[in-house]
Amino acid sequence: MKAIVLHEYGGPDKLKYEDVPDPMAGDGQVLVRVAASSVNPIDCKLRSGIFKDFMPLQLPAILGNDFSGIVRAVGPNVSEFAPGDKVMGMADGTYAELVVAKVSSMTHLPDGLDLVEAAALPVVTLTGEQLITKGTKIQAGQTVLVTGATGNVGRSAVYAAKKAGAVVIAGVRKSKVKAAEALGVDEVLALDDASALEKLGFIDAVADTVGGETAEKLLGKVKQDGIFASVVGPPGSAKLHPTIKIVAVVVQPDAAMMQVLAKDVGAGRLIIPIDRMVPLVEAGAAHAAAEKGGIGKILLLA
Repeated sequence: MKAIVLHEYGGPDKLKYEDVPDPMAGDGQVLVRVAASSVNPIDCKLRSGIFKDFMPLQLPAILGNDFSGIVRAVGPNVSEFAPGDKVMGMADGTYAELVVAKVSSMTHLPDGLDLVEAAALPVVTLTGEQLITKGTKIQAGQTVLVTGATGNVGRSAVYAAKKAGAVVIAGVRKSKVKAAEALGVDEVLALDDASALEKLGFIDAVADTVGGETAEKLLGKVKQDGIFASVVGPPGSAKLHPTIKIVAVVVQPDAAMMQVLAKDVGAGRLIIPIDRMVPLVEAGAAHAAAEKGGIGKILLLA
């Protein structure tokens, strides 16, 4: 099969389109012919070597965690899927024509959802949902501020918080205020407006997707015994706030919730914008574009 292989850390040009051996489905696994994968921010960080001290890659490596496609074969003890099934899910090494996934990490494609576009969903929707349900554990009536609310994980977190009945504040840059208002939140806060940030009262929780200086400022806005949950690591000033619970959220596969969220996207209740679709061979260009930032996911068509 063809795959995108990384032999050494570096820029997008280090991603090579090569022939590699076909994988085979083992016990409890499914072999999928990939229709599409997607580029996530962590892919670029892993490729560059920024994370190599605590998340080293075993080079050569195939990046990617999202996939959608059609089942090619099933391994022993698999009854949930059959060849020909349309599926989506999470796995390692999805920048490839074939991928092997665990049954527990994938789900059938729901009616109304495009097979290719489904590849945009697994990582970001589950990350946002888990940032709220496992991170902030926000309850109905409580107030949560979601940073980076117009990003893909942020949108998913806003959606999960609204479903929980929380009062939701979308934290974004001034340039994103109008886009954030379209999410149906209770309030929009320009995080790069010092006066607006100063006026923010104490809140029950922060669901953070951006980190950095913004996260450190918001940490001081969380109530005593409140929760600061983040998908990008704890703020540098975390130790200065011992009465606030800091929760690091790392996405975990959840086939049942993936199915729920995919149906919500198919029904238009949750929108994850897609910026562009490019052939797998152009993965390097896709990484370069992703690092410049954009309004939606970049899909790699296998």
